[in-house]
Amino acid sequence: MPIFSKPALRSKPGLRTEKLIAENEKLHAVVANMFPEAVVEELMAGGKISRLKHDSVTVMFSDICGFSAIAQGMEPETLIDELDKLFLVFDSVVEKHGIEKIKTIGDAYMCAGGIFDAGSGMASAIATVLAAIEMTEHVRRLKENGNNSRIKPWDIRIGIHTGAVMAGTMGQKRISYDIWGDTVNTASHMESLSEAGKINISGATFKLVNDFFDCTCRGKIPVKYRGELEMYFVNGIKPELCDSSGMPNGMFHEKLSMPGMNG
Repeated sequence: MPIFSKPALRSKPGLRTEKLIAENEKLHAVVANMFPEAVVEELMAGGKISRLKHDSVTVMFSDICGFSAIAQGMEPETLIDELDKLFLVFDSVVEKHGIEKIKTIGDAYMCAGGIFDAGSGMASAIATVLAAIEMTEHVRRLKENGNNSRIKPWDIRIGIHTGAVMAGTMGQKRISYDIWGDTVNTASHMESLSEAGKINISGATFKLVNDFFDCTCRGKIPVKYRGELEMYFVNGIKPELCDSSGMPNGMFHEKLSMPGMNG
């Protein structure tokens, strides 16, 4: 059976047209918060979601360093409240840069660029790294301000990798949009081998973004079941491409709009 069907609403007896429209709009709003826009359109049209392969997706994982120890020393309500505040900021950053939030798993936040946009893999990789920089900057500012003294300051670490993924849903109950594949696993390794306050990217991602970001090569690092993988720390946007606050300047955007960057 389809996971969503508009006729289910029409079958309710006694509903006036206005009430039917209002209920349909509410349902659409709920679905729109659960799935990316392109998926919602497919869902509304056919009641199901296709699983598709995407050749160049940049996957980001972020988590909080030492979260298990932090959780043991905090009231659960306070912990979840602060985590929710952090993820709300991450949601806004992800939306700003046109990439997709995939899911949260405990203290881990997963997002990806290049699933639905028509631009190049390079453009989505750059957008994902920009989002990572804003996330780490936000946490750094929280530390400087003492997190309003409610909790001990947190550190996050981020890992990013670019490659092919499968995207879609599985099952029929409590479904969620997700991505799968070796690219996702590699991005997770990039995160686990990152460090507090740092953004660790793979060699594949580095090749796409190195003209825009100042990076430090870490060399080839052993990864369980994977052999050695080349990794880089992102230090920030290249000096000539950022303003005094470290954010992209006009030259950055001009370079990004050059032929071949977005097409």
